[in-house]
Amino acid sequence: MPVADLLVDGVARHRILSFIDGHSGYNQIFIAEEDIPKTAFRCPGAIGTYEWVVMPFGLKNVGATYQRAMNAIFHNMIGCFMEIHIDDVVVKSNEDEEHLEHLKLAFERMRKHGLKMNPLKCAFGVFVGNFLGYLVHERGLEVDQNKARAVIEAQPPRSKKELQRFLGQVNFLRRFISNLVGKTRVFSPLLKLKSEVDFKWEKHHQTAFEEIKHYLSKPPVLVPPLRGKPLILYISAADESVGCLLAQENSKKQEQAVYYLSRSLSQTEVKYSSVEKLCLVLFFAAIKLRHYLLYSEVYVISKTDVIKHMLSRPLLRGRIGKWVLVLSEFNLKYIPQKVVKRQVLADFLADHPCLEVEADEEKGINLFSISLVPWKLIFDGSSTDSMSGAGIIIISPTGLKTQMSFQLDFNCTNNQAEYEALIIGLEVLVELKVPMVEIIGDSQLILKQLEGEYKCTSLSLAPYFALAVQLLEEFDDEILRHVTRDLNTEANEMAQIASGLKIP
Repeated sequence: MPVADLLVDGVARHRILSFIDGHSGYNQIFIAEEDIPKTAFRCPGAIGTYEWVVMPFGLKNVGATYQRAMNAIFHNMIGCFMEIHIDDVVVKSNEDEEHLEHLKLAFERMRKHGLKMNPLKCAFGVFVGNFLGYLVHERGLEVDQNKARAVIEAQPPRSKKELQRFLGQVNFLRRFISNLVGKTRVFSPLLKLKSEVDFKWEKHHQTAFEEIKHYLSKPPVLVPPLRGKPLILYISAADESVGCLLAQENSKKQEQAVYYLSRSLSQTEVKYSSVEKLCLVLFFAAIKLRHYLLYSEVYVISKTDVIKHMLSRPLLRGRIGKWVLVLSEFNLKYIPQKVVKRQVLADFLADHPCLEVEADEEKGINLFSISLVPWKLIFDGSSTDSMSGAGIIIISPTGLKTQMSFQLDFNCTNNQAEYEALIIGLEVLVELKVPMVEIIGDSQLILKQLEGEYKCTSLSLAPYFALAVQLLEEFDDEILRHVTRDLNTEANEMAQIASGLKIP
């Protein structure tokens, strides 16, 4: 199915519109002969059993099937001067004569394929119309007045069910509402009630209720984004919610809103630092608005430069690593919030004030951003019949080298000794709170297991593997590099000395 937002955007910004509705559209598609018995249904009494020969309403895939048929019929018109959502057809133009020609082409194609339309539900040559629940016109798209009126004239809910109905009506208009989650958060305790008897509508509920109604009395006019022009993404994070505003400049250098987005934070996400919440909202916006952001350059405007840091560093593990992986397909550029002096930003922050970033967090970001050279951990292990040893070398980004040799007080295999050396080195770096490490060793088995290329099937190595993976999770980024034994002589000699071997 097509993305509804893109269909609505495709219709807006056109001066003349014609809305055409299909007549019993599903029934115009015949079912494949071998599938007809699958549609059989039983009638009461002696009437018997009947089968559908045309596609009925109610089957799971009928919407997608009809859409696919319409796409095939109007394949070279969709996106040019037509937009189609199942049986809702819109012909769009900017000039009168051009519109007549477009209608002629559309009707000829319908006649060719035997499509029937309902004249009672059609509107031709209008400047404003309702499409997929939104009011579309040349300036952009607005809230349908009937849907806004249903919210504005609503009475205070007297039960949980009535509250859910009200929030459902509001949620349909979420694209137009700045920080919707923040405006409706006060209702959350009422939605969690198990008994209707406990439902109590209090003063703070009524205040939030009236605020939503007042907002929708003068909702903003949104504009569909233009291809080839940069988009502007404002992001903000609060204690229990995150939100963003997607905007774009018009020809007069005035910013116009494209999409409002917000979501509440889970119990785990509430515990994130201010910096992590800002990272989360960018990831959330990229997922939800992918169909907009993917094809344009996007300026990300945030209170702190953590966004710039996250986009410029390859963090490969943990949740931030996952977010960076998703964001890597977008063309994102960071702009500090303090250099932006626009009314759109002021209005957005008034609805969704952002958390302050602690000085320690800001300092940590700056230190981490300039620390492009990772710490190095070189390890090796050695095992003999009498004892085993581990040797590690730690090199700081400034070049300071620390050598350590450990004698293991238990018998183990050579692979176990290698793992022991690696784990000791990782524990040291974790204590030092090192963000990025390059691990170098000559054990191809261990490095391939940690990279996921080899499975750890040995019962004797499984505990070591699990502990090593757990320690690696403590780092923001790590690099695993295999070298041959002749290039790892220093760590190898230290391990052999600890295991009692004589170095020739």
